[in-house]
Amino acid sequence: MTVIAIASQKGGIGKTVTTVNVGTRLAMAGFDVAIVDLDPQAQAGEAIGVDLKGERILRSLGLVFQHALQGIPITPLNEIMFDQSEILSDFAGAGRLYLLASEESTMTAAQNALITQPFTTTPILRRLLIKHLTGLVDFVIIDTPPSMSSLNAIAYAASDYVITVMNPQRQTVKGALVIKPTVEKVNELTRGECNPQFLGVLLNDSNSESKWTAQDVFVMNGMASKGLSPFVTDIRSDVRISDCYGPTGPVVVQFPNHPPGKRYTALVEEILERIDSPRDEWRIASPVAVEEVDA
Repeated sequence: MTVIAIASQKGGIGKTVTTVNVGTRLAMAGFDVAIVDLDPQAQAGEAIGVDLKGERILRSLGLVFQHALQGIPITPLNEIMFDQSEILSDFAGAGRLYLLASEESTMTAAQNALITQPFTTTPILRRLLIKHLTGLVDFVIIDTPPSMSSLNAIAYAASDYVITVMNPQRQTVKGALVIKPTVEKVNELTRGECNPQFLGVLLNDSNSESKWTAQDVFVMNGMASKGLSPFVTDIRSDVRISDCYGPTGPVVVQFPNHPPGKRYTALVEEILERIDSPRDEWRIASPVAVEEVDA
């Protein structure tokens, strides 16, 4: 079981759409995948058709954390997660797609409770995933809050790899520069129990080469020069990505053979390549020459 967290320090970057499209595309390829929604806004669940209303709130991951911290017996994760595999019904050989869902009040309460806990509690999600999902899924993809919080800390600790998402805005470079050393510090803070690796940065909602601006070049070159290992694949701005929310599935399901679907496919291939190869063999996006930009 490989666990990947998708992170950003700033909201509105495209973290959730990255999470659901990467997770769904892996499932389309035949892997069994669990998407974990750690964001109190619960948008990952909304993106694949799950809403915790009424009695469904009892299946909130936030309640699991609260009960675990209080010493109350918890329901195993495999019993509360939602099977959304019907999204993949048109794809022969697809695996299973599951969701561990979030809800604002319960996840916010869990976040507040985690703040008061000692650092030894940080691996709580990792321990639960190993105990309840090992042997059931091949990949776990975690959607994290757009901040540096206790929920982010347990997401990084739970992960084998962390990917940061940026867009062509200067301030997003600073956010990625905070996340990378934070991830690298987790092993020490958890006394060796957790050892996440920074897998790289994805440029999302980017412009085509013909529309590059000076700010685009600043961001792209900043990713490379600051050692953020940018993926060669970027996700170009496309209204179809944000429009594909709900039970019919994300853009990789609805438009697999169109540009946005193909780019997520290429991204997943790159992610798998990086996981399976040493860092010095990774394909890294090249810096952009200033003269390539049309002033």
